[in-house]
Amino acid sequence: MDHFFIETLGLSENTFAYVLLPILIFMARICEVSVNTIRLIYMLGGRRYTSTIMGFFEALIWLIAMRQIFQHLDNWVCYVAYPGGFAAGIFVGMIIEERIAYGKVIIRIISHKDVTLLIEYMVKERFRYTLLDAEGHAGRGKLVFTVLPRERLEDLLKMLKSILPSAFYTIQNVKAASESGVLPEETSSFQLFTWLRGVIRN
Repeated sequence: MDHFFIETLGLSENTFAYVLLPILIFMARICEVSVNTIRLIYMLGGRRYTSTIMGFFEALIWLIAMRQIFQHLDNWVCYVAYPGGFAAGIFVGMIIEERIAYGKVIIRIISHKDVTLLIEYMVKERFRYTLLDAEGHAGRGKLVFTVLPRERLEDLLKMLKSILPSAFYTIQNVKAASESGVLPEETSSFQLFTWLRGVIRN
């Protein structure tokens, strides 16, 4: 890599060592940690092939970055770029994870007020739900239980805060959920384009 930038592109050794190389290490670290975040999401979701392939690229990026670190052990800027890229990668990975909105979530809503408007909204949006009578220290109330795609979670929460701002709710990730009473088959197909679509979705 040194020969390409110094001899081919004509960069000075100092420019490469103290400017370009740290930037490349910083960006490589961001990519590695971001890929690791996506890999964990798909691994927990049962996507074996997708998470395996991403693990390969994650390790490859790490090896490339570490190789440059060991070749420039006397360059203190690289020691700043490496952990800096790790920290930035966590931030970028969290943004990507929010964009992907992969999988399903369980929402449990408890309210001591009338939930009719909430139920009408869920019926309109075709959210499957279960409505139960509940009782707690504050008296009798209603428990609404639903499982929905994570990408629809924000819409439901906005409506919930609008019509039942005092309602208590919990959210839990779901690895799999049955459809029409039939248990879903475990899938192992490659789903790389799913998260790409999530990243670019507005």
